[in-house]
Amino acid sequence: MTNAQPNTQLATIHSNLEKLIDAKSEALPSGFNKTRFMQNCLTVLQDTNGIAECNAMSVARTMLKGAFLGLDFFNKECYAIIYGGSVEFQTDYKGEVKLAKKYSINKIKDIYAKLVRIGDEFTETIEGGKQSISFKPLPFNDGEILGAFAIVLYEDGSMNYDTMSKKEIEEIKVNFSRKNKKTNEYSKAWVATPGEMYKKTILRRLCKNIELDFDTIEQKKAFEEAADMDFNQERARPAQESPLNPKATVIDGEFTEVKEGVSGGTEQE
Repeated sequence: MTNAQPNTQLATIHSNLEKLIDAKSEALPSGFNKTRFMQNCLTVLQDTNGIAECNAMSVARTMLKGAFLGLDFFNKECYAIIYGGSVEFQTDYKGEVKLAKKYSINKIKDIYAKLVRIGDEFTETIEGGKQSISFKPLPFNDGEILGAFAIVLYEDGSMNYDTMSKKEIEEIKVNFSRKNKKTNEYSKAWVATPGEMYKKTILRRLCKNIELDFDTIEQKKAFEEAADMDFNQERARPAQESPLNPKATVIDGEFTEVKEGVSGGTEQE
């Protein structure tokens, strides 16, 4: 393949993207910087293997989703992922945090996800109906990952969180994650940075319980299409022990018991 061919492809993508952005200007977030966004997109595409074989308009439409959400490909808040000649849009963990903070109806003070490894201390309790968690990681711990949790703290003092074991995340990856249609391989993110994908997975599931109010239908659609996996396909989970705390029982994602004889502050028979 000659250098002229990829350069021609990039020029075509640039032209298509510019036309799409101009046509959809009303759906873009306030303060959107078209020039910087275009420059960053092209910088990323120049280093993306497989772009020359993709449909130029398809690539432009994928990049447009990042524009709708105000995410930056160059800063790795989102990605254009190549799957066997086709390209798809995905958000990164950083992008998920940014969007939750910006569009949550109940204003968020902080939101994050953490990995729990062997040697870390993780506990979760419910006292008098009030839930709380405690996490004390070992310094510079690079031990085996046991699972992950995500927590959102609201400015009104309320909070919510979710936990997933490594096994549960891997099952979702196998059953619901997107794959290269030709090679049946997972995206590079799962291979190169599995820890970040673990955090994104639990954070995305937590976001199901956060009411987000996007400005436009284009933003909402782009966000829904950006997940690597589709949690709407998940079957209801049976009763199980909390993945990170065997003292807590979980039924379909809801904690029902945190210590013997107590459930949400009510005595059990």
